[in-house]
Amino acid sequence: VQLQASGGGLVQPGGSLRLSCKASRFTLDYYSIGWFRQAPGKEREGISCISSSNTYYVDSVKGRFTISRDNAKNTVYLQMNSLKPEDTAVYYCVAGPFCSFQAQVFGPWGQGTLVTVSS
Repeated sequence: VQLQASGGGLVQPGGSLRLSCKASRFTLDYYSIGWFRQAPGKEREGISCISSSNTYYVDSVKGRFTISRDNAKNTVYLQMNSLKPEDTAVYYCVAGPFCSFQAQVFGPWGQGTLVTVSS
């Protein structure tokens, strides 16, 4: 159940990006999908998660990031607004049986997408 994150890039502070998370060989509907990020020299942290009926955000992104899912496209999105330099990290999406900010609940991990927030 490996997922592929995409949509990263270089953006100025205050800008926006939308990350996408796709699965090619299974249906995302049955899983909770978490977004994690890992900044250079830091541990991987959970920032958002979507289950079949709820969404969750860590305080540092609440009000700026929005997680959503489009089951018809088998895709989960992370809309990131008001980006800050401290949001710079490699972002990963990953499937799990329930929502959590604990990385060990999820897996396997695919390649992430790099988001750089800089002027």
